[in-house]
Amino acid sequence: MKKRSVRSVICVLLVAVLLTACNKSEESKSEEDAEKGIKIGITFDTFVLERWTRDRDVFASTAEKLGAKVDVQNANGNVEKQKEQIRKFIEDDMDVIVVVAVDCFRLTDEVTQARKKGIEVISYDRLIQGCATDLYITVDNEKVGALMAETMIENLPDGGNVVMLCGPKMDTNSADVVKGFKNTIEGSNLNIAKEIYVKSWTPENGFAAANEALADAESVDAVMCGNDGLAGYAIKALSEKQLAGKVFVTGQDADLEACQRVVEGTQTMTVYKPIERLAKVAAQCAVKMGKKDEAMEEEIERLITKKTQEGSYVPYWALPPIAVTAENMDDVIIGLGFHLRDEVYLNVDN
Repeated sequence: MKKRSVRSVICVLLVAVLLTACNKSEESKSEEDAEKGIKIGITFDTFVLERWTRDRDVFASTAEKLGAKVDVQNANGNVEKQKEQIRKFIEDDMDVIVVVAVDCFRLTDEVTQARKKGIEVISYDRLIQGCATDLYITVDNEKVGALMAETMIENLPDGGNVVMLCGPKMDTNSADVVKGFKNTIEGSNLNIAKEIYVKSWTPENGFAAANEALADAESVDAVMCGNDGLAGYAIKALSEKQLAGKVFVTGQDADLEACQRVVEGTQTMTVYKPIERLAKVAAQCAVKMGKKDEAMEEEIERLITKKTQEGSYVPYWALPPIAVTAENMDDVIIGLGFHLRDEVYLNVDN
């Protein structure tokens, strides 16, 4: 068995164990949590992207059903604002702080201060650097990049030039996606012709980066995009050159517009990430961590760890993603209830 397969099996087993721990006695203890008044503060990078509103709603509703009080904050892509939000959480004596980092490298002082005060800190979907957090919960982002590469290799057997339109460097997920993509295409006939990183996830930066990346689109065979938003900008740039649908385009998050583009034929694939399950389990874990639940602490100790760039080891929990194309759109996206069929096929006859 290949090393990657072994790691996948281990990850799936650990996911099952942790999910069981989070779900155990969930309903029977909700009244106890309410009496204790578990307080959770969660700060998001932005709600510009469709997926983050899903995370927010599922996380908050799940935690509140378990008796916790949730303070949701939006940093609007501003790291200084996010620092202020974390400091306010500390002042308010939150039991747990959950962070979707604007910049994974610039929250060290705030996270360290929170943990010194005894507050549990969760890196949600993006691994904070410069210090350890108590848990890193995410989707397997290296696998996301690998799925993009595998789909390209299958559909472009003769190879070709690939442009990489990557997410911000301060988002560690972007680095993991890039790593997974590059490791998978190594030894294939695909050639990375250009590698562009957006400054942030904002629309203006995404569109500017797409235009820069596709200035010579006529020589491009495929575009690897850091998410579905960037894929949308890339397809717009390709459309202006009458190349939409002729160039292979990948993305991730399975946003509704991306799924529509996949069935229309302008975007070749996206990656479905089980966001609702991720947010639900993160909320369950946050409540139990806030209660200092011994069973939860024992399960976290058994997790594999993810190494930060400065050498800290963080308990790491990851869900497996799924590649989505027009062929399996009905089975994955519609079958799992992520989007409605009428919405996905809005612009096509099916």
